[in-house]
Amino acid sequence: MKTAVVGAGWSGLAAATALREAGCDVTVYETAHTPGGRAKRVGQPADEEFATPLDNGQHILLGAYTDTLALMRRLGRDPDTLFLRQPLNLVALDGGFTLAAPRLPAPWHAAVALLSARGLSWRDRLGCMRLMRGLRAAAWRVPQGTTVKAMLDRHGQSAPATRLLWEPLCLAALNTPIEQACAQLYANVLRDSLGGPRAATDILLPRGDLSALWPDAAAARVHMRYGHTVHSVAPDANGVAVDGDRYDAAVVAVPPQSAARMLAQGAAHALAAGLADMPHSPIATLTLKLAAPWPLPRCMMMLADDPARGHHGQWIFDKTSLAGHAGGATELAVVVSAAASVAERDRQQAIAAIAGQVREQAARRGLPPMPPVVGSALLIDKRATFLALPAVARPAQKTAWPGLALAGDWTDTGYPAVLEGAVRGGLRAAAAILSPGAH
Repeated sequence: MKTAVVGAGWSGLAAATALREAGCDVTVYETAHTPGGRAKRVGQPADEEFATPLDNGQHILLGAYTDTLALMRRLGRDPDTLFLRQPLNLVALDGGFTLAAPRLPAPWHAAVALLSARGLSWRDRLGCMRLMRGLRAAAWRVPQGTTVKAMLDRHGQSAPATRLLWEPLCLAALNTPIEQACAQLYANVLRDSLGGPRAATDILLPRGDLSALWPDAAAARVHMRYGHTVHSVAPDANGVAVDGDRYDAAVVAVPPQSAARMLAQGAAHALAAGLADMPHSPIATLTLKLAAPWPLPRCMMMLADDPARGHHGQWIFDKTSLAGHAGGATELAVVVSAAASVAERDRQQAIAAIAGQVREQAARRGLPPMPPVVGSALLIDKRATFLALPAVARPAQKTAWPGLALAGDWTDTGYPAVLEGAVRGGLRAAAAILSPGAH
């Protein structure tokens, strides 16, 4: 079968890999010149030089991401060497909070982690256990239309537990504030992580750039058409035309607004109309190059945000330690989810404020003073993910045309816009093409 995949992000390449494994002749169209989509390496800024690779966002994986890890292995990529794998250990840079999961069988690992969390009172910790027990008893289902904030209130979560644990996890996974975020998607994440097997809560931190994890290997197995921005995808009874080139089938694996533009001119215009208005949310990643070595106590740590002061950082990563560059000047990455406020600020002011946040919270912990910042790169993806609202309409991968499927973390995967959701969307899109009558 001659197939096209439009978009070389994690979802499109997952679909391309599955189609290629099934014997299809696969051509992938990609506007950029590097595979990986919103999780790929980027070039160095013109006025800066960093020792560690720059990505268009600092991503992590979980042990629960079974489809992604299995795909990597099929492509000959070894997760055990490409990631630093650690048991769940959430540690605040300022020393105000720690949650660590011991190597115990499930569900004891999660219970001990919650009951021993530092920075929360016994009442707070028991409340966290009550939330997890309540969700498990309800088979991880919450009433339709419920926000994360409403779910937390319903289960009696305290302000400290919400601020230190549940809200940071929600922002990291859903990229949506708890007052707006879909509780069902959040419950699905908790089900597969804290509510899953012990290994599911492991944190996997990439040691190198994101494209090298597996997108490069996937792209090497198919026909890549880099630098080609697709303008039209037109399905009909005999297949799909991609910018006039005929294919038996095609997978559209680009952001929803781009998919709407490609589909709007042909028979799928009604489908396109439903995609154009999907709300989105930005993510900002700030890379800081310091003048001297300054290793963090852990490679990944939490930051206490204070938006009123411009302290928008939520997570910080020691890129130098992750890359194994011992002894060199430290490079850090700070991540801001739901980053609309950062996107609206003057860039230099935003960089200075977040650097000040790191410096202040490290001092609060008693760490040596942070060396001066000698280089920085602030990357803001204004359409990084869909806004995970309870009422947001997410299309299925299968469409009304047997030869056309949709892929992306924004399609209906049961997950928010995380990397595992992207891979699952791509695999399901490939399955819809290969077995159109099975859905």
